[in-house]
Amino acid sequence: MDIHQTVSQMTLEEKAGLLSGLDFWHTKPVERLGVQSCMVSDGPHGLRKQDEKDDHLGVNDSIRAVCFPAGCATAASFDRDLLRTLGEAIGDACQHERLSVVLGPAVNIKRSPLCGRNFEYYSEDPYLAAEAAVGFIQGVQSRNVGTSVKHFAGNNQEHRRMSSNSVIDERTLREIYLPAFEAAVQRAKAWTVMCSYNRVNGVYASENRWLLTDLLRKEWGFDGYVMSDWGAVDDRVDGVAAGLDLEMPSSAGENDKLIVKAVREGRLSEELVDRSCERILTVNQRYLAHSAPETPWDKAAQHTLARGLAAECMVLLKNERGVLPINMGQKIAVIGKFAKQPRYQGGGSSHINTTQVTGAWELLGEWPNATYADGYDMETGGVDERLLAEAEAAARGADVAVVFVGLPDLYESEGYDRTHLRMPENQEKLVARVAAANPNTVVVLHNGAPLEMPWLGLVPAVLEAYLGGQAVGAATVDVLCGATNPCGRLPESFPLHLEDNPSYPWYGGEKDTVEYREGILVGYRWYDQKKMPVLFPFGHGLSYTTFRYGNLRLSAAEIQDTDELTVSVDVTNAGLVAGKEVVQLYVADRESTVLRPVRELKEFAKVFLTPGETKTVRFTLCKRAFAYWNITLHDWHVETGVFAIQIGRSSRDIVLEEEVRVLSTTALPEHVTLNSIFMDLMSDPPSAAILQPLMDKSSLNGDQDDAQGGQAAVEAISPEMQAAMFGYMPLRALLSFAGGKITYEDLSTAVEQLNRIRSVNPPR
Repeated sequence: MDIHQTVSQMTLEEKAGLLSGLDFWHTKPVERLGVQSCMVSDGPHGLRKQDEKDDHLGVNDSIRAVCFPAGCATAASFDRDLLRTLGEAIGDACQHERLSVVLGPAVNIKRSPLCGRNFEYYSEDPYLAAEAAVGFIQGVQSRNVGTSVKHFAGNNQEHRRMSSNSVIDERTLREIYLPAFEAAVQRAKAWTVMCSYNRVNGVYASENRWLLTDLLRKEWGFDGYVMSDWGAVDDRVDGVAAGLDLEMPSSAGENDKLIVKAVREGRLSEELVDRSCERILTVNQRYLAHSAPETPWDKAAQHTLARGLAAECMVLLKNERGVLPINMGQKIAVIGKFAKQPRYQGGGSSHINTTQVTGAWELLGEWPNATYADGYDMETGGVDERLLAEAEAAARGADVAVVFVGLPDLYESEGYDRTHLRMPENQEKLVARVAAANPNTVVVLHNGAPLEMPWLGLVPAVLEAYLGGQAVGAATVDVLCGATNPCGRLPESFPLHLEDNPSYPWYGGEKDTVEYREGILVGYRWYDQKKMPVLFPFGHGLSYTTFRYGNLRLSAAEIQDTDELTVSVDVTNAGLVAGKEVVQLYVADRESTVLRPVRELKEFAKVFLTPGETKTVRFTLCKRAFAYWNITLHDWHVETGVFAIQIGRSSRDIVLEEEVRVLSTTALPEHVTLNSIFMDLMSDPPSAAILQPLMDKSSLNGDQDDAQGGQAAVEAISPEMQAAMFGYMPLRALLSFAGGKITYEDLSTAVEQLNRIRSVNPPR
């Protein structure tokens, strides 16, 4: 199909119609020109495709599909290959079901643990979120099925999500909330982007030209189409002008009429309408040209795959006295309804109608010395003394008690936010009572976001299973018994208290205004800056073996910011069982003149090692690893200075460190005026040489021993005070402290000289 020619043959009404859905899930056809309809479907951790009896609102049952681990879990894998494998599996399912685009991945940053949709999102860290997104997208699109990276942008809460205004400064947007989208577009070449409901700095995302055209297309080079989140369109005509191509779902033709009217009245260029049509048809044709509904979809095999993926994502948070792994010969008390009916996915548009669900008790019940107790009622949430007593009795008679707890469906879902970080009271009491009855109590958590754990000190072992998909029960048993050595790491910090979170005072906003006042200090960036204790730090995770690091090497001691730095480190499995280690590389700016986090994750690798084996892990760092977003340049900038290359087990456990000096190749524009202060100017030697003669004439630069007032004056004005006063003083103030020895002409001449030398040799 010649897409440009096809669009040129359409009527204006047909073009306008193509820019909105046929129904809830399909694009419109233009049958007379051979334009076919294509279907999109919810994801991203499985298909939520409605069958042929789909209803207008899209809430009826969907087809049976495999539910894989949610984003909160897959990010914990710190494994790009795992994300790609997941994407390939979903891509195969899409081809089998004739789906052109799966609606995911969801890459919004976890600004607060309260966000009801955090279970879908990857991380509080933009680099980890970006790497996870790229792996997933490349996997799906390798099957010639598109992805729709969402929700673009600043969508970090569910509260008032369709009307809220995310007020985010330029640097924070660029450093925290945009990098995952940037990587999805530039590196993974996502076919489509889904705009969010909210406004960004006062303008709805669906009609935000800076987001959809200036940034997405002109700066990042995006060549796919932008679709709206379902019902996110405010002004359809402004949306087309801003770069929103496809409105979903159908507006029953109402917004199509507005587009036609605006074009005919000269308020909207028909060329923009044509361009949107061409983008939609280009993506649809990309899929249709290689549509392969004969692609096998082996759901049983994918269930097995889901089990393996879930086990790789689990995070062993605590394991004192080697309580884990458990062996089959031990007497084990399995306690908690989640052991039989695990919570394995979140509520909302990503909810999968699963092919099957495996609970942990399904496997553990086959062990010769295993007993079970409900422990709590999931329906009421109330404390039931009978259930607690039964659980205590089971725990007392066992070598190990494993308690399955977490967050019920009601606690976290699309559409609303959490109000606290606690588990239901009946589950918290259960953990405490079981721990009192059995010192070898293991807690397994099913949740999509951090929890407060007032019971943590009572138990020796905690396994974070997150929302691990339909095979999570079997995967949990694999980890508990040691068939899989746990290798997940936390993609988010677990604070001690909700109030510790940096966004806590202003999260949710005042009516529709949500100010991101914490700026770039999101998650571990805040906790590490404040040296604040946390429950578990970002990147934390234990193993059944031990790993030793050594021989950290940098390719150079000094580089320019245009150079690459190669980093290598040796990792040894010093334990007795095979396992995977996540090697985390952080960069710390030692001498920044702007606010920088203590350290930032800039690389990671997952490496498998047999007992006694050593492998060398290599990383390559480029400019972005050292840069911050400069709001004067409106670009990434590296300040000349020393940076620490840190290898850690988490953001709080740095085991090796080496330094590199990075030289900036970009000058910052700076125009000297009479209001420029001495502190900034004197740090540059050529500038200091110009200013020193003027400073010598100032009374603030005299010998205190000669000062009038004698010893009293010396005691009143210390050398430290004098130096500070001079540093903070603007050039114009010399007139007040030079006793007539300096004139405006002298200062003007100095300013001219300073600007001249800085234009030739600007400070970096």
